Amino acid sequence: MLSIRQVLDGYRTKKFSPVEVTKEYLKRAKQAESLNAFILLTEETSLNQAKISEMRWSMGYAGRLEGVPLSYKDNIHVKGIPATSGSRIDQNFVPKQNAPVISTLLNEGAVMVGKTNMHEFAFGITNNNPFYGPARNPWNPDYISGGSSGGSAVSVAAELSAASIGTDTGGSIRIPASCCGLIGLKPTHGLINNDGVTPISWTLDHNGTITKNIDDLALMMEALTNVSYSNADTSLKGRRIGVPSNYFTDRIESEVLEIYKQTLLKLENLGALLFDVEIPHVEEAASLTFTLAIAEAGFVHKDRIYRGIKNYGADVKQVMENAHSISAIDYINALKRRGIIAEAFNHLFNEVDLIIAPTLPILPKPVGMDIVSINGESEPIFNSMIRYTSYFNLTGHPVISIPAGLSREKLPIGVQLIGPKLDEQQLIAAAGVFERHYLEDFYKTREKVCAEQVLNLQ
Repeated sequence: MLSIRQVLDGYRTKKFSPVEVTKEYLKRAKQAESLNAFILLTEETSLNQAKISEMRWSMGYAGRLEGVPLSYKDNIHVKGIPATSGSRIDQNFVPKQNAPVISTLLNEGAVMVGKTNMHEFAFGITNNNPFYGPARNPWNPDYISGGSSGGSAVSVAAELSAASIGTDTGGSIRIPASCCGLIGLKPTHGLINNDGVTPISWTLDHNGTITKNIDDLALMMEALTNVSYSNADTSLKGRRIGVPSNYFTDRIESEVLEIYKQTLLKLENLGALLFDVEIPHVEEAASLTFTLAIAEAGFVHKDRIYRGIKNYGADVKQVMENAHSISAIDYINALKRRGIIAEAFNHLFNEVDLIIAPTLPILPKPVGMDIVSINGESEPIFNSMIRYTSYFNLTGHPVISIPAGLSREKLPIGVQLIGPKLDEQQLIAAAGVFERHYLEDFYKTREKVCAEQVLNLQ
């Protein structure tokens, strides 16, 4: 399949049409149904939108994403289309208006392929959904896709959509991007409007993108923010990159650590200057994130809980049962600590331009695994997989997860780059330099492996 730029160029030169391309994506989505990327394919809506795009191209007016087929996580509201949030509770909820992010994309001509599978109410990281089934990793369907935006990542990696919009509260864009070998961007908190999304936590939620490559990401962000992210940087020479001296290599699997170390060497080979930095108060991040997320989710869900807490899946039901136990003092303290930690982290960017860390401490795991063990120490998979990501939801800084390599079993491993607030341009540019030098073979492998999996599913 083609990149977003290639799709747009094909429309411009009349090599193919939006209807033809949309039909191809829908065909592939049906062929790969057992990957369970989608809760709902919106075929009629997709083709109607594609026909409108054809008319707009013929009239000489085309948006930035005119006719590009996208997928949307199912907690994002699209007028007239069910938004289940991966739950039985909201299975009949049909929004009466579009989320602002959807309105923006519609204005830019995007075509909706469907609503993607997700961990129930976005409160989990495996995407093993009790009602809609697991979204399966297209590198190996026996493994998790990561979550909670797992279906979004599957749809992009398996080329069932050109790109996807997901949400990230503790890592829910970056985790599936890493598990599926993709680019996942959590922008600065609030850069992309969060209204019209069934939330977990207004303090921690971020809307963002999952794409196949950096150029696709730049085009998506240009459409979403009306800012140019065209990448003029061709070098990392002299770029100061902070390498955490604490926490981010604790309790990490050896293959992930080895790929991370190789990535640091590659950055040095590109001319980057590496500096040790100590990440402030990072040990507090997980507990503060849980406090904020559970307290705010309890408020968001108070009516659903009242109507019947038994209707939640087992893991999310436990979260909702715990929501009432968080005191106002604990919640307000978490809010205050969040501000202090974000400010302390900000100061690091007086010393460095970017910071790098592993995205995950572990490889993708088999579907159904709930406990992981690292060097003989066991912990819930949820705690493990958000350990390196949730800190940056707390601080609100922009973070991009990019592929860095493969395990011996050919499972993707990612690293994340963190930048100053509202400096997505630098993140995208730096990731683009790394991509041009080191990811061509990875992308070829991803395309080959995931295409073979889709073919085997037919």
